[in-house]
Amino acid sequence: MNKSVVITGVSTGIGYQLCVDLLSKGYLVFGSVRKPEDGQRLSDKFGATFIPLYFDITDHAAIEKAALEVEKRLNGSTLTGLFNNAGLAVAGPLLHLSVNDLRYQFEVNVIGLIKVSQVFSGLLGTNNQRQGTPGRIVMISSINGKIAMPFIGAYCGSKFALEGLSQSLRTELNIYGIKLIVVGPGPIKTPIFDKTILKATEEFSDTPYEKAMNAFLNKFVLKTIKKAMTPEVLSERIIKIFESAAPKSNYIITKHHFFNYTLPNWLSVGWLNAFFIKTLGLKRKKKNH
Repeated sequence: MNKSVVITGVSTGIGYQLCVDLLSKGYLVFGSVRKPEDGQRLSDKFGATFIPLYFDITDHAAIEKAALEVEKRLNGSTLTGLFNNAGLAVAGPLLHLSVNDLRYQFEVNVIGLIKVSQVFSGLLGTNNQRQGTPGRIVMISSINGKIAMPFIGAYCGSKFALEGLSQSLRTELNIYGIKLIVVGPGPIKTPIFDKTILKATEEFSDTPYEKAMNAFLNKFVLKTIKKAMTPEVLSERIIKIFESAAPKSNYIITKHHFFNYTLPNWLSVGWLNAFFIKTLGLKRKKKNH
């Protein structure tokens, strides 16, 4: 029986690399893109074992339509895996961020992702008419689903929400034998943050946070991206986890694991808060009397 996976958000970055690596391992890959030209480009590059699915993750009707297409192709077989990879980062100080931007962050990173999981769950094995062992869901979270930072509060909030939802969903899926694995990457060499935070630094330049946001961009984002893990290394690790006989529930994948994850997790929220206040110059301003 052929191995098959659905990966959301495959036009660039982690999703694209997962496509490359899973195709090389003999999987039939269904990859979601938003633009027809991206679907064509990937089809031309990858050939017949890659099938583009066209949907924006906020378009629930289009997700359902895509699932019907996958169902036809599978001919009664179970889908081996669903990689919930699509996501974006909204940046900016929360006091000044529009509610529309905040809502969009959650529509993509939380609501859309759960909708995809619901819609494809029948193919993964909640429908007991399908042939084959139950599939697996891989939720691509982030190290920021465990450790929050200023100026990416909307993104951190969406990933914290994903962690909680995944914990509940994992338990509920047990009656179907579907495993759910959360993978939290640290900094990755993808365009998700640098452009977003650069744009936000300009957008919120007329707020009291201008200097602090520039410091955040230079001291954290740009420096971190230079030393970040590549999508190739991350993809290899994710697939190894996905194919393992007894995967754990949660994984953090990052370079410099101790400094990027273990140490910040040991430290108190108060200490981390003081660190960001000092590093970014967010000390309380004294009033002029």
